Amino acid sequence: MSIRYEQFCPVAKASEILSEKWTFLIIREAIMGATRFNEFQHGMALISPTMLTKRLNDLTENGLLMRKKIPAQKGYEYHLTGAGKELFPIIKQLGDWGMRWARGQMVDSELDVELLILYLVRSIKPESLPGNETVIQFNFTNLKKLGRWWIVVRGNDVDACLEDPGRDVDIWFTTDLRTMIEAWMGDITYKEAVRDKRMKLIGPKALTNNITLWMTNSIFAGIPQASKIE
Repeated sequence: MSIRYEQFCPVAKASEILSEKWTFLIIREAIMGATRFNEFQHGMALISPTMLTKRLNDLTENGLLMRKKIPAQKGYEYHLTGAGKELFPIIKQLGDWGMRWARGQMVDSELDVELLILYLVRSIKPESLPGNETVIQFNFTNLKKLGRWWIVVRGNDVDACLEDPGRDVDIWFTTDLRTMIEAWMGDITYKEAVRDKRMKLIGPKALTNNITLWMTNSIFAGIPQASKIE
């Protein structure tokens, strides 16, 4: 813990632990299910391994995370403690505030396709898909690199890959990255994107007409920007 405010105020004491760079995002990833080092890295592409190690150690020392050895493997898993879990409503309210007041217009550098795919994988509801296997393909028309992705759902396992898995595709999304992010974030609906010819969907109508039944939107979807509230 490097920040010291030298005050007894609980806001100051909490800030000493939480206001370090990356801390809130690490807690966000833990809440969303990340437990291993590489899983935290996937959710924060710009964090260095050294910084991530330091932040995980800090949060463990401060009682927000618990470190457990991975059985029969090298490395550790990190799990939220009771204190860490109590941060969920704070993270949620912080995100709500960000949607309303801080997000504004997304610049191209913030459109991270790898982060989007990670979130889409976490948003899939296997129990709402028919059969034991579903393959979803995403074609991002504006990307020269990382422009084609597949999400493969087998039973309760959901995985993303950049190489063709060699399976029959059930649902195709063809769109630009910004449109897909806006649809998942709830800025527009999938039907609006298709109507405006910003997105093309191919697949069984039972699935393409009801996407949010099997792939949920962001938990922050539906919160309008303050500038758009009349």
